[in-house]
Amino acid sequence: MHIHHLNCGCMCPIGGRLFDGFSSGLTARLVCHCLLIETNQGLVLIDTGFGLRDVEAPYSRLSPFFIHFNNIQFERKYTALAQIEQIGFSARDVRHIVLTHLDFDHAGGLEDFPEATVHIMQTEVEAAQERRGFIASQRYRPGQWDEVKRWKYYAAEGEPWFGFEAVRDLDGLPPEILLIPLAGHTRGHAGVAIDTPEGWLLNAGDAYFYRQEMGLPKRHCTPGMRAYQWMMEVDRHARLQNQERLHALSLDRSKDVRIFCSHDAVEFKEFAKLSDG
Repeated sequence: MHIHHLNCGCMCPIGGRLFDGFSSGLTARLVCHCLLIETNQGLVLIDTGFGLRDVEAPYSRLSPFFIHFNNIQFERKYTALAQIEQIGFSARDVRHIVLTHLDFDHAGGLEDFPEATVHIMQTEVEAAQERRGFIASQRYRPGQWDEVKRWKYYAAEGEPWFGFEAVRDLDGLPPEILLIPLAGHTRGHAGVAIDTPEGWLLNAGDAYFYRQEMGLPKRHCTPGMRAYQWMMEVDRHARLQNQERLHALSLDRSKDVRIFCSHDAVEFKEFAKLSDG
């Protein structure tokens, strides 16, 4: 099993270091941290970021509110498909896609891989179909997934993972890949855990947004990312509770779990460097 770390989106909201903690100019730099896993069952993609159709016709696919609020940079080089082809594979080599959730910046590339089976929590699909309220109607974009032919829906059940609920034995996937329900950001939001020879790797999706929210005794988040989390949350209690549990896990070195979120550019650079090495 070989894991590639892909940046499948670039967002540059106004606010600079008030968002990302490092930019010196007016705009910040956020990423869409996805994984490509080479397995005996074919390629497995964890989230897709923005897709080719998003790049080619963003205003017919995405919410103008989020296009401008996030200052999304639409470039083909950031799509999962472009990066997978650069590695030497094709769209048909991607057999499975596991989604943390269906937000526009995580599911935009689904239709670039028409032969893939998409794995997701059942509650997330239900929330996306209902699209209640302004934020839900803008974050969920049915045009990004209305051509997907093969879905697999899951409910939390089975043996826990480090005290978290877990979905094991995903249909057609290696047993090393698990869904970890982490509701709060969305109703059916989940992390994806991968058992590697170096220990567990947890893609926490949007369960947190800033690197210093994990791994340090005292948690810290920039004002911009804290506000964005508040704006996007559907269940504050669940979101904060899951953040606390993830934080405790990140401090427990005996568990040998490496955690990352979807949008922190510094985290992405660190993990990509380890992968390249």
